[in-house]
Amino acid sequence: QVQLVESGGGLVQAGGSLRLSCAASGATFSSYTMGWFRQAPGKEREFVAAIRWSGILTYYADAVKDRFTISGDNAKNAVFLQMNSLKPEDTAVYYCAARYGYSVTYYDASSYQFWGQGTQVTVSS
Repeated sequence: QVQLVESGGGLVQAGGSLRLSCAASGATFSSYTMGWFRQAPGKEREFVAAIRWSGILTYYADAVKDRFTISGDNAKNAVFLQMNSLKPEDTAVYYCAARYGYSVTYYDASSYQFWGQGTQVTVSS
């Protein structure tokens, strides 16, 4: 059974940085796409970034491009989201997600089969 556990969330001032981690277990992830999504209060869950487990291709939402970086460590079965230049509008619960295979719909939350419990990120102004 696939399990995803996020960590690294917290409270940070605007302009600061945080690094989220997602520890994955229960599968061979070489053929998976891993994604980060976020959900702010009263809003729908939205795509943040995704990476093919091979790490060759990465994808970003326009709102975080050039500020966030997604990466993976195959040996540790872990995926990371480095978040720089954080803004108050980045405040949300951040979720790690996994889907088997690769698809152009990497941004579609409904296409991911497995989800972590989420970690809160709060950016103060």
